Amino acid sequence: MPMLGAIADDFTGATDLAIMLRRNGHRVAVAIEDHDPGERVRAGLDALVIALKSRTAPVDEAVAATRAAHERLLAWGARRVYVKYCSTFDSTDEGNIGPVLDAVADRAGAARVVVVPPLPANGRTVHEGLLHVNGQLLEHSPMRHHPLTPMTRSRVADLLRPQTRHEVAEAHLDVVRSGRDALRAALEATAARYVVVDAVDDADLAVIGAAVAEDVVVSGGSGLALGLPDPHGDTGRWTAPASGRRAVLCGSASTATRRQVADATRTQPGLRVDPVAAVRTPDLEVDRISAWAVQQPADSVPVIYSTADAADLVPEVDGLPVAPAVETVLAGVARRLVVSGVRRLLVAGGETSGAVVRALGVGVLRVGPEIAPGICWAAATTATRREIALALKSGNFGPDDLFTSAWDALA
Repeated sequence: MPMLGAIADDFTGATDLAIMLRRNGHRVAVAIEDHDPGERVRAGLDALVIALKSRTAPVDEAVAATRAAHERLLAWGARRVYVKYCSTFDSTDEGNIGPVLDAVADRAGAARVVVVPPLPANGRTVHEGLLHVNGQLLEHSPMRHHPLTPMTRSRVADLLRPQTRHEVAEAHLDVVRSGRDALRAALEATAARYVVVDAVDDADLAVIGAAVAEDVVVSGGSGLALGLPDPHGDTGRWTAPASGRRAVLCGSASTATRRQVADATRTQPGLRVDPVAAVRTPDLEVDRISAWAVQQPADSVPVIYSTADAADLVPEVDGLPVAPAVETVLAGVARRLVVSGVRRLLVAGGETSGAVVRALGVGVLRVGPEIAPGICWAAATTATRREIALALKSGNFGPDDLFTSAWDALA
């Protein structure tokens, strides 16, 4: 079976998809941006996910990066492409989901592409075309207040239509529940390029995956991967890097991450990034945090975070945005900590994960055990040839005790 190629619009989304593919029998790795894993590594894979940092990039940049990734996958032998975006369809009326899908579908000559955001294991479902988050309509969920992509509508087709010149249709749950052949016939009968397909549980995703098994382009959150054909690869060959000190780096301000910070800091040392220092004197802030972290007990898990509660949110300092400054500081801290002997890092937040992985010079993530839905450990080699274990998590994912329980999967 030819290798499946995938393009994810952020780093946590890439590992999220890789987890699902591995669970479904794929030997899978994640390539960071334009890194080539090499022919020997690629030859041993059933799927390769390219991780981009394009979700909130300017549209032209996102499309260009996606096109380049697609060309690399084609050159490496991929004949089918999976476009991965967030299960909450994070985007605006300008993009970037629609323009990216248009570019990939045009290049592949795809007449039809399914649009399947749901990830039921994390409470993301689509019923009658409406996207729900933990039982709430998307527009009533915390995503309504997302600082970059506020989601104020719930019908996925209405979210996608402003972003593309192509027609968008829907396939509802009654068709999905009629089985693979009925769904495939319904998809083939539509004149629309894009079809939003309902799914409220993993069994629905299995039907959808079977119905689109031969499609040259599919799109969705990570859940759709559960339904794709199982290549029966040997996914058991993963070894954790040598043990070392641990740390958690949190740039996310999501409600879930704030609960995780609160839970962990009841028993572990915690330190907040100073938003004013992050903007005005970032190098000194990296020095302060790094010095604090290495002074903590060797068996502890220092938790370094930007936001513990809503009162900590500081959008701007001196007219400059705080979020990218915090990401830069946390990336610098990650470099320092790895040099000082930290070998296991858990990073919370998609933008922060991208900044940390880039700062460490990681080119490939070798996907390992699942910690929680959408979160896994991965082995990686830094630019300085240090072997580390990384867990990259979307801000909204994971149980409250994640920052203290995640390490059990490495035992």
